[in-house]
Amino acid sequence: MKKQGFTIIEVSILFVIFLIVAFLVAPLSLDDTRLAKNISRWKSVQGDFTNIFYTVNTDRNQNKTNFNQTFQKVLENDIKNDVNPYRINFMNGTYPNDTYRFKDFKNTYSNATLSVKLFESAQDELRGVLMYDVNGKNGPNIWGKDVFGMNIYEDRFEPFCKSDSMSRQKQDCSKNGTGLCCSSYYLMGGNFD
Repeated sequence: MKKQGFTIIEVSILFVIFLIVAFLVAPLSLDDTRLAKNISRWKSVQGDFTNIFYTVNTDRNQNKTNFNQTFQKVLENDIKNDVNPYRINFMNGTYPNDTYRFKDFKNTYSNATLSVKLFESAQDELRGVLMYDVNGKNGPNIWGKDVFGMNIYEDRFEPFCKSDSMSRQKQDCSKNGTGLCCSSYYLMGGNFD
């Protein structure tokens, strides 16, 4: 007579194979879910930045103050408290040069971390740079994963690399790039790989 069904050994082998596949696939899908959530947070704050500039320009026109003073004053309305500085790396694992290193970290009411570097005088209309860590001190603290940034002009915020081509942004928004261009790439509809 022919035996029907599976033996306990065959079932155990299938179960082990299933666990190995699940163990390999689960972290990838969790990372993708986390990145999608961080990108969504980054997209959602764009309206807030537009409102900040409207307020800065209105206040400057009414009170005849300089840009840096007014900008800092308006920004204070969104700040909950100071945060001890922490290390933020580029996507390729290197540590940023001085332009993209920030010291004065602030915690926002949405529990993000914000830091701004304003220049003493404009550099080709650029007034400063801004770093925004969408989930605060929580990891991974990597540009393009949970940390994004903008150039600060007198009349607008502009995500890093906005004027670069989409292919250049995508290249920088990879594990071999810095991740700075992800600030614009994801806002323009770029996909993460």
